[in-house]
Amino acid sequence: MTEAPTLTRERPSFAEIFAAHYPAMVRLAGLLGADDPEDIAQEAFARLHQRLARLRDDAAAVPYLRSIVCNLTRNRIRHLRLTRLRKPEPPPPERSGEQAFLIAERHRDLLAAVDRLPRRQREALVLRYWLDLSEREIADAMGVTTGSVKSHTSRAIAALGRSLQESSDD
Repeated sequence: MTEAPTLTRERPSFAEIFAAHYPAMVRLAGLLGADDPEDIAQEAFARLHQRLARLRDDAAAVPYLRSIVCNLTRNRIRHLRLTRLRKPEPPPPERSGEQAFLIAERHRDLLAAVDRLPRRQREALVLRYWLDLSEREIADAMGVTTGSVKSHTSRAIAALGRSLQESSDD
């Protein structure tokens, strides 16, 4: 009795995997938001190359590549976000003495106009624009409804506009 020939499929070479899946890995990195999808894909293939001989299953190479691309993209985005947060802001442009005086004068006018507002309007503005609270948080702090917060804020802004317009006309 003759034995049926067994088909032994060789493990695909790294070059075959690269040729078949590189464009898909670049697309995946791009869709995940990488600013450099080609670099991400190349790094993923470099890592696969280091571990290809240790993979137990031939079919594990592509899922392994996908997971590397996902992790590298996530790490790259996180790194970029952190470096952008740490980047110091450029110094403000130098102001002349006259500019500094005019800005200080406008600031004094604004604070005086805010001080002349009715108490509830002043509270709503300060909580909204100085403390950056939401309307719900402001309503809770003031003990009023969000509709009242909107009304107080709207009236306060209109009153400030009129007051500052009057002071600039003088």
